[in-house]
Amino acid sequence: MLSTAEPPRCAWCADILEFGPYHDNEWGFPVGDDGRLFEKICLEGFQSGLSWRTILNKREAFRSAFRGFDYHAIAKFTDRDVERLLQNAAIIRHRGKIEATINNARRAVELVAETGSLAAYFWSFEPDAKSLPAPQSQTTSAESIALSKDLKKRGWKFVGPTTMYAFMQAMGLINDHEEGCHSRARAARARLAFRVPTLNRD
Repeated sequence: MLSTAEPPRCAWCADILEFGPYHDNEWGFPVGDDGRLFEKICLEGFQSGLSWRTILNKREAFRSAFRGFDYHAIAKFTDRDVERLLQNAAIIRHRGKIEATINNARRAVELVAETGSLAAYFWSFEPDAKSLPAPQSQTTSAESIALSKDLKKRGWKFVGPTTMYAFMQAMGLINDHEEGCHSRARAARARLAFRVPTLNRD
């Protein structure tokens, strides 16, 4: 259990000490960096069927194995890279998820060429904050369903509606910190100061 000196946090991290820094400094705070957004969507895919604790503990190993989640570099990976990654015990050695990450990197390159940035694309699915239900009361939304559907149409993999909702929560497209959580007000201020990227309309 966390010490009573710990600040009040969302229930999902209350009993897991290593979640504290991630929850306090990353989860729910708006992200406009393409690299971080691509990393997160890949890690959400690797988490499918597993716990976030497992992925978070392996995150640095994933970053090393996947060139810091530089999607331009990953897009050039070959079958030899897939076999190399399958031998890396520090990450999740799941062929389908590894191949999906490489595929998604190639799709990301295409998407940036079309829209200007991953950030502009993902933030175009930001829901109206006034329409949101109580924090952490749902696992999908109309926006996560729409994002999932559009990504799948574009050829992305491991991007189901629940996965996309978790991605939106984590990347700050919604402020889903619980009422009473000490990070909720901080995330709200960060969202107010955040400049939402816009799509390339050319």
